Parts: sequence; structure tokens; C-alpha cells
Amino acid sequence: MAQSTKTEGAIKAGDGRFIFDLAKLHAIDAGTGYSTSHGPVVEGERIQVGLMRMPKGTGSRPHSHPNEQWIYVMQGTLDTEVAGVRSRVSKGSLVYIPSNAVHSAVATPDEDVLFFTCKDTSHGIVGKAVDTSISAPAYAPGFEPKKK
Repeated sequence: MAQSTKTEGAIKAGDGRFIFDLAKLHAIDAGTGYSTSHGPVVEGERIQVGLMRMPKGTGSRPHSHPNEQWIYVMQGTLDTEVAGVRSRVSKGSLVYIPSNAVHSAVATPDEDVLFFTCKDTSHGIVGKAVDTSISAPAYAPGFEPKKK
């Protein structure tokens, strides 16, 4: 019997599934309508993890979720804001986001960001934008989509 996940498209760990090649798993949107983050997500009983990519000059608008989150930056640099505190975080940095804290992150224009994230499974991987819209992700100046 297949176990369900909190996040649509995530892979469920357990029942004999213990090893996951994240580079080969299907990528999902990790912030539909408010973020450009995308990558594979694996959920256990209490923890979910994701290997997320955020294209340079793009990112997430202010949002929150009821689960706490850790973000470990593996490549690139993020301009972040967590609960009103702004920071520039680069490769090797670890960001902590408390549950329900409003936060945002945008990859700097010089390169894509790759980050490993962990959240508890009290909620799925996707949060909710502060303005509740699913209109668009955040863009650094000059990185907005071209108008048709």
C-alpha cells in the first residue's frame, strides 16, 4: 500500500525505500505562484527534505508556513529576509526559519542557487504568500519575465 505525502509529487521514504539519488528524482515546484524554487522532495515520517534550485535573479516573495525550516546553501548567494532580519548568505551558510515566520529569498544575479532544505512534516513543502496571491515569484531588477 502506497503511503501518502503532504506534498504532491514528493517521494515517500520507508517501506524498504531508504536510499534516494536526488539528482535523478523528479523536480517539483516548491512555492507555486510565489517562488521559483524547484527540486526533488523526499518525505519521511517526521522530516521532509528537498534539493532546490533557484535561478539567478529570481526567488520567493514573502511567505510563511507552519513548519520550521532549515536551508543549507550549496551554491550561489541568497538575499534573505527572515522575520524582518535581512541577510546575504553564501555557499556554506545555514539559514533557520522558525514556524510561521514571514521570510523571502532571492538568488543574486551572478549565479543560480542550489540549496538543501529540511522541514518538519506538520505541513507540506509549499507555504502561503503573505499577500495570499499566486501571481508570480520575486525577481531582481532586470530578471523579470519578458512581456509578450
